[in-house]
Parts: sequence; structure tokens; C-alpha cells
Amino acid sequence: MHAWPASEVPALPGKGRDLRIHDSSTGGRVTLEPGPVARIYVCGITPYDATHMGHAATYNAFDLVQRIWLDTRRQVHYVQNVTDVDDPLLERAQRDGEDWVALAERETKLFREDMTALRMLPPKHYIGAVEAIPGIVPLVERLRDAGAAYDLEGDVYFSVAADPHFGEVSRLDAAAMRLLSAERGGDPDRPGKKNPLDPMLWMAARPDQPSWDGGTLGRGRPGWHIECVAIALDHLGMGFDVQGGGSDLAFPHHEMGASHAQVLTGEHPFAQAYVHAGMVGLDGEKMSKSRGNLVFVSTLRRDGVDPAAIRLALLAHHYRSDWEWTDQVLQDAVDRLGRWRAAVSRPDGPSADALVEEIRAALSDDLDSPAALAAVDRWAALQQSGGGTEEGAPGVVSRAVDALMGVAL
Repeated sequence: MHAWPASEVPALPGKGRDLRIHDSSTGGRVTLEPGPVARIYVCGITPYDATHMGHAATYNAFDLVQRIWLDTRRQVHYVQNVTDVDDPLLERAQRDGEDWVALAERETKLFREDMTALRMLPPKHYIGAVEAIPGIVPLVERLRDAGAAYDLEGDVYFSVAADPHFGEVSRLDAAAMRLLSAERGGDPDRPGKKNPLDPMLWMAARPDQPSWDGGTLGRGRPGWHIECVAIALDHLGMGFDVQGGGSDLAFPHHEMGASHAQVLTGEHPFAQAYVHAGMVGLDGEKMSKSRGNLVFVSTLRRDGVDPAAIRLALLAHHYRSDWEWTDQVLQDAVDRLGRWRAAVSRPDGPSADALVEEIRAALSDDLDSPAALAAVDRWAALQQSGGGTEEGAPGVVSRAVDALMGVAL
């Protein structure tokens, strides 16, 4: 599966700072110090609906991580999946009388278009669950052969008891885990499971549902968590720098994935840091496909909204915060974009050197994009008041905003 084209990232004078970021598994901030190649895995979409602002906010956060690493003169090895077969996708296709493959392909194509418009840097490897099945099956077989998985009426479940580190990612108690498991795709009440939290690794073929050859597992399809583990281990290996996604993925998805990988390899941790973006709401509820309270990136683009304004609307909120999308949020971003573009349209202006360092400092401090925006606002206001005559300074500001925040002025 192919990703989307990469926008050019301008080179800036000097060198960026190492990123200090909140790690869900420790509950505090850690300084990331990758090697020459920084490794990041961000969980992708289940393509049964268009890209909404909650998706965009998540991918914006991890695009900032990439840009900070690039500014430190590192290479970035970024991997993202597409869960192109799963219950929600199949249910939507059945509801609409549409072929599930066609639905997945259409919505994945639209997602690529949205990411391109928003100048999100693409993954090096963009892998669908279906194409990953040949690599998933041997992992499930290994877990079963090692006694870390068991059969239940043809399905195969992972035993969370097999991982002594289970629970360290989300840091939740068993009661909270059970509630979230029921809400987020698990089946804690299924009779016969060794532990209510045990997640499915392989679902045996169901009537009228797609299935694939699973070798000794029989025909079926993979569970959600093992999908990401297989892709991450194949392309990044253990101990990669950042596992990313929305805050609703901390449990069960990232918790279970970490346990799968740690039992498979005998190594710990799966990722050096688990980083989670907050939720975006609309009308008092979290944006979600199940509720239908969505604002789509593609709809805004069709309505003539500049993608750079959409990106500024995302950047105006700290990535870990939960926030509400409103018409005023968008209007504020449109107004800010206008001010910034006017400020960089002149050949000279206030010195940009201090501003570049201020943006770097803000973003390296747990991706503090609101502080970075405020710094550019101050520079733009000074420019408007005629506060500087350094030739070429507006061009430096324009390149810095593009390189570090993905906003083209």
C-alpha cells in the first residue's frame, strides 16, 4: 500500500533540540534521544469514513514529532498501518450495501488526499492489515506454541498473564480495563476465556465475512492488536522510540500490543515512550464515527477553507488536551493565517533568529504548539508596527513555520 507525497521540509539555520515529551507509561515527561534514525509507529485509520478533525489532530501531533527530529538532523523511520479489515468497516459496508474492499479503498484514498493537503509528512511504510496477514499468522502460531495463547471455539486468544509487564502502558486497574475493553472492541464477558481481558489474536472464519488462510490456525482474520505488532516488529523492531495514537488507544490497543511483542521477543519495552493525543469534541461529545458528530477535513476543503488554516486550528490546542471544535476556532485560525501571511509578504522585518529558537524551544517542550503560535503572533505584531528592517527576516520566519509546524505561508 502506498502512502502520500511528501512536502518539502525547508532547512533552517542552526540545529533543533531534543524532544521532551509526556510518556503515558511513566505518567511524566521523558527526553527522547534517538540514534541517527528515529523510529516511530503511529496507529492508522479504519477506513470506513472520512478523516475527521479528531484524526487530523492526532496525526498533526506526530507530524510535529517528525519535524522536531528532522530539525535535529536525524532521519525519521515512520510506520503507519491501515486497518482495512475489521468489524466496523464490514458493518458499514453491509449497512450501505457496498463492497467492503471498495469502501476501504475509497476512504483510504480520501485520507491520503487530506494528509497531503494538510502537509502531514508521510510514513516510510504504509501497511494495510490485509497485506500484513502473511506476517501475522506465524506470530500467532508462535504465541500459541509458547503457551501464551489458547483456542476458544476456533478463535485464538492471547493470555495477558503471559506478560509480567502487562498493565504498564496504561497504568489502569483491572476494573477500569474491563470497562474499557467492553467499550473499545473487546469481549470481556465471553464465556470460556481464561481472563476477561484476554484479547483475540485470530478470529475463525464467520459466515459471509472475509477470511484468509491461517495455516495451522485455520481460515480467519487477525485481531486488531497483533496487526500493529506484526507491522511494527517487521519494519522497526523492538525498542523503537515512540508508539503514538489517540488517548483512546492507550487501553486496550497499545497495552495489548506491547504485551504481544514483549512475549514474542522476550524483550522489554516494546516502545521507549507511549505518546497519546487528546480527543476533539463537537457539541459537547467526543467526535466519533459511532456518534456521527463529525467535522470532516475533506468537507472543509470542499467549502474552500485553506488547509493551512485547518492546520493552525489544530496547532492552537496542546496535543494532549481535549478540546471542542467550533466555528470560532476555525475563524481564529483563518484570521491568524491572514496576519502571518501579511507579515511575511514584505522583504524585511524584525530579526527572525530569536523567533526560530523560541519556536524550537516551545515545540521541544512536549509539543507546546500554542506557545509556538504565540511567538509568531508577537513577531507578526512587531512587523505590523514597523519594528524591524532586517533584510530576509520574513523569509526565515516563513521557512521556520513551514519546517517546524507544517504551515505554508
